[in-house]
Amino acid sequence: MDEKNVDLGEQREWDARYADLSQLWSGRPNATLISEATSLNPGRVLDVGCGEGADALWLSEQGWQVTALDVSKVALDRAESEAAARGQHVTWLHAGLLEAGIEPGSFDLVSAQYPALARTAGDLAEHALLDAVAPGGTLLVVHHPRATTDEAAKHGFDPDDYVSPANVRALLDATLAAHPGDWVIELDETRPRHVASGAGAHHTEDIVLRARRLA
Repeated sequence: MDEKNVDLGEQREWDARYADLSQLWSGRPNATLISEATSLNPGRVLDVGCGEGADALWLSEQGWQVTALDVSKVALDRAESEAAARGQHVTWLHAGLLEAGIEPGSFDLVSAQYPALARTAGDLAEHALLDAVAPGGTLLVVHHPRATTDEAAKHGFDPDDYVSPANVRALLDATLAAHPGDWVIELDETRPRHVASGAGAHHTEDIVLRARRLA
């Protein structure tokens, strides 16, 4: 496991969340990732916020060269152990997206499934997602619909503090306005979600944004 600089407060928060349960998520790859990635030719993929590694391991089993990052050491230890048990090689990065030092244009697929990426004045996380995609590559961002004010208050967070697919779409639109031939937005929709177990199982819809970088 490669170690990078990590926001220690963020790591402690997520480590505590994982440590409370032997398994936080369902253990199955996200259905939207499967439906959107199956038609792609395997290449280099970045799994942003990989958690316990279900998506990363599925991608590896499909022939992708996987780099997976997360701020939680607890989650990555579980993911690494599962990878060893299944005989899969994944490059695990203990890092946030901005701290990972991703080389621009490095990945044929950048997958961000329900990421908890902090918003900044300069839209740094949104730029990092776009910048990591290689020419000809795909960006796939999947998230739950925006929480209402009451839902957010109940869970102690402000949705404006985190990157949403709409924020990524706004940056793509601005990029296309300046450079019309650089990207094509292939999909931006809300679709039903069916997950029976694990954190987040109560969500019934996903917002799916898929874009392909042309240059």
